[in-house]
Amino acid sequence: MNFTLIVCTYMRPVPLLNLLNSVKQQTFYPNEILIIDGSTNSETEEVLGKNHFENLKYFRVPPEHRGLTKQRNFGVSKVANDSAIICFLDDDTVLAPNYFEEIIKVYTVFPDALGVGGYINNETKWEKVAEDYVPTIKEFAYDGWKQNDGSRFVLRKRFGLDSDTKPGFLPEFSNGRSISFLPPSAKIYEVEQLMGGVSSFKKSVFDTFAFSTYFEGYGLYEDADFTLRLSKTGKLYVNTNAQLGHFHDESGRPNKYQYGKMVVRNGWYVWRVKYPNPSLKAKFKWNAIVLLLTFIRFTNIFTTNKRQEAFTESLGRMVGWFSLWFDKPKIKS
Repeated sequence: MNFTLIVCTYMRPVPLLNLLNSVKQQTFYPNEILIIDGSTNSETEEVLGKNHFENLKYFRVPPEHRGLTKQRNFGVSKVANDSAIICFLDDDTVLAPNYFEEIIKVYTVFPDALGVGGYINNETKWEKVAEDYVPTIKEFAYDGWKQNDGSRFVLRKRFGLDSDTKPGFLPEFSNGRSISFLPPSAKIYEVEQLMGGVSSFKKSVFDTFAFSTYFEGYGLYEDADFTLRLSKTGKLYVNTNAQLGHFHDESGRPNKYQYGKMVVRNGWYVWRVKYPNPSLKAKFKWNAIVLLLTFIRFTNIFTTNKRQEAFTESLGRMVGWFSLWFDKPKIKS
């Protein structure tokens, strides 16, 4: 089963090199690697010129193709005709040696799979517990595992705003638990959302689907939009044995004010992709969660050292929320 790896990158030559060195160690090596570079300088190209990676093709995109979703669509257009699977990875990830082997295996075990996601193993500390374990309000438990819950989810529980669906599925009021809440159980789970930076899809998917250009630049939540649309037509899975580390690199990220606006406006967009006509109760919950999370972020001004970031992001969230009252995003197919 031939497969292609696409890595969209922007101003991150060193993290990209770390990723490619981990690709070198794979038990299943990609039939082609496409680097789609939106950088405004030549550093990434120079680094790749000094390091050889088999089957690698480099593309420096012009400004009109710059931005995560545009670069992904550009990359898809360059995939070889005989490739059956297209894998996407963030440029600041590092793979376990059997990552691609475990991804490709799922397409054999589940021939109906349209997409398969990997599992980030360095962001959450899990503990094995009994199947009938009852978590405290400060814990989250699933499938015989538990982790400490973040303060945001603890407060949401206290206000009756916690997710009422399995991880990887979106409640009617949105704001569910992502696939990061699936435990390291060595199981394969069915989901309706994948993280774009650790995802793969059958190449045939792109005969009818593309990444939405609504999500410009950094493209926050573009993966949720794409996979929620795709899951309406077929099955998506996460293989918790396909493991990798995600080492969040701050370079190439938007400022916190713009990020705050995107959290709210892009979040609204993804919500309405899945639920075009939510109930009044769902609308109330969605807005309540936005305001609660904005308040929590605002309090970080007094509880963290990064006070300016907390202030500008909370301001961006409020501006984003107010803007929805008179300028809602237009949903693209």
